[in-house]
Amino acid sequence: MARTLRIAILECDTPIPPVVDKVGNYGDIFEALLKKGVVAANSTVDLQISKWNVVGNPIYPNPNECDAFLLSGSKHDAFADETWIVSLTQFIRGVVQHHQKPVVGICFGHQILARALGARVGRGDAGWEISVEEISLTEDGKKLFGQDKLHLQQMHKDVVHEVPQGCVNLGYSPKCAVQGLYMPGLVWSIQAHPEFTEFIMGCILEARHDTGVFDDELYQDGKSRAGKQTDGEKLGENIVRFILENCK
Repeated sequence: MARTLRIAILECDTPIPPVVDKVGNYGDIFEALLKKGVVAANSTVDLQISKWNVVGNPIYPNPNECDAFLLSGSKHDAFADETWIVSLTQFIRGVVQHHQKPVVGICFGHQILARALGARVGRGDAGWEISVEEISLTEDGKKLFGQDKLHLQQMHKDVVHEVPQGCVNLGYSPKCAVQGLYMPGLVWSIQAHPEFTEFIMGCILEARHDTGVFDDELYQDGKSRAGKQTDGEKLGENIVRFILENCK
């Protein structure tokens, strides 16, 4: 009988309409990535995915009924004092420290994890980091991923400013000094977006250019790199292995 793995995906935002129309909400996008990760890991595990939209709605799954949690990215600020963001931070702190369940954080989720564990999160000094970028891995990152560098889609201007106690930094780039966090058995996070495809990135770039968030130069720069090869699916496998090895 296949082993069952219960993963709760906490959706911290809703994708823009063209993305929803083609590939669904963030829970759907991550479910697809995790399913590919199961295949790549040669696992027969039976994924049971639950999806929880937590934006303005701080209702969470029972940690005792989940094996692991995944926090999505978001356009919102992880350092904000909005009620749902504070509530989410407190919930994640409890999952890690009290329930001791593995938590995976992506972009905004990476920042929420850092905040929950006592680290400072805020605007980065270098501005937007977008589209496919190279991440140089630390020694801990090299051990975890089995290579020296990662190439992943980025979409952020907020950063984790310091490594929380008990965690190690997995990598860095010219615009972001803390590209990932790892605490054995409990925390796996990445500032980048392994779930983003060229299509998703292209839609976001176009929308933010149309609304004036990105000027012509930044838009064209991002567009020129959106189709580059990434390690996204490899990280999907890495996430699955991390959860399989550490869920209790």
